[in-house]
Amino acid sequence: MRAIRNIRTRCTDDATDRSLAPGAHLPGRKLVTGRRLGRSAGVAVAAAAALLAAACTGSSPTQIKPAANAKAAAKAKARTATGPDVTITPANDARNADPSAGITVTAAKGTLKNVVVHTSGGAVSGSLTQGGTVWHSQWALNVSQTYTVTATASGRGGTTTTKTSTFRTLTPSQTFRTMIIEGASETYGVGIPILLEFSQRITDKAAVERALQVTTSKPVVGAWYWDDQCGLSPTCAYFRPRDYWPVGTTVSFTGHLNGVRGAPGMYGYHTLTQTFSIGPSLIAIGNTFTHRTQIYYDGRLRYDWPISSGRPGDDTPNGSYLTIEKENPVEMKGPGYDLLVPYSVRFTWSGDYYHDAYWSVGEQGFQNVSHGCVNLSPADAQTYYNLAVPGDPITIKGSPKGGTWDNGWTMWFLSWPQYLKGSALHEAVEAGPNGSTFVSPASLPPSTARAPLQTAPNNNSAAS
Repeated sequence: MRAIRNIRTRCTDDATDRSLAPGAHLPGRKLVTGRRLGRSAGVAVAAAAALLAAACTGSSPTQIKPAANAKAAAKAKARTATGPDVTITPANDARNADPSAGITVTAAKGTLKNVVVHTSGGAVSGSLTQGGTVWHSQWALNVSQTYTVTATASGRGGTTTTKTSTFRTLTPSQTFRTMIIEGASETYGVGIPILLEFSQRITDKAAVERALQVTTSKPVVGAWYWDDQCGLSPTCAYFRPRDYWPVGTTVSFTGHLNGVRGAPGMYGYHTLTQTFSIGPSLIAIGNTFTHRTQIYYDGRLRYDWPISSGRPGDDTPNGSYLTIEKENPVEMKGPGYDLLVPYSVRFTWSGDYYHDAYWSVGEQGFQNVSHGCVNLSPADAQTYYNLAVPGDPITIKGSPKGGTWDNGWTMWFLSWPQYLKGSALHEAVEAGPNGSTFVSPASLPPSTARAPLQTAPNNNSAAS
């Protein structure tokens, strides 16, 4: 773990209770007076002392005066010098400490030199602020966990104070669980968002959003968007880049959610991590009016195929969707049909696919005859199927029917300014190899990405 101005944190296998160590204060010396001597007796004693000093040292009394002054100054310094005051929150012996508040260490009349946190739980990192007088942990603490914090501060005159606090965080009456859709070491398309599902309704979205960290092998600008109507869980959150992911990006996500309050009385109880990759760019543009689809691979037009989309009344809806899953074959049922359909790539929850439609090859390129899907020839469907992974953008246009939010992964329906409004913090995220930070959207340079290959077209879900 990186040290910050000699501030260290480490995690041990056990956490032992320690009593509060007293500060290293030097008490002032108490003046003790005896019976008062008469003036003549005092002079005699002083004269005798002077002579004795001269006889023992072979020096005149004036030669030992600097040493006497230094000794007196040291005694005065000892009387006045005190160590800095160190305060640790939560305090020693605290029980049911709020894990979302973390740990705060402050030094008065000095600066912090060392903060060590011992726990059998996850390691605790933190940073110094206010000129080295305040240290605060970076993330929430684990619930139901014992911590021992030892802090050392230095003050004037080389004085130091070391203080220790041992406390335990609360055990919540209610917890929430978080799941990420992406699989470990899987490869996804350039449009894929980080998809989080929460087992409970999240009301303190800002606190949870601050606990979400994104690390990317290439610089990425993005934002979080909260959705209480996602249909998959009580609350969902999506991280979407402003424009499509750079090809070949490795994305790592860490949700520091253990101890984060998601709603009154409800806390996260685990840390969520995942790493996945962004594969080659595969972008489909399907036009229901011209009855054709263009397939762009690695930024170049590779295929231009005839299609047949939804017939009147079953129109394929407009919008920039993402591929969700693929299967060969998929059983499709409807009024008057029940078919096993080969090479099917899904892009809406309601059942719209790019798929093999060997029965409509004669109409493809000329007429819309499907029940809402995009019909391809067997050879074209197989080619697209073999290339597709979840998160590949599919934009449907030319339809009299507009797209419906949350009917599929519809994050790219929204423009960048619209997407930012879905953040609880109303901030953008700058991610890179060292993690992510929240920034003001106004501080970002303008995007130079061009639709449809680098980003989604504006207003793409509206009916034509």
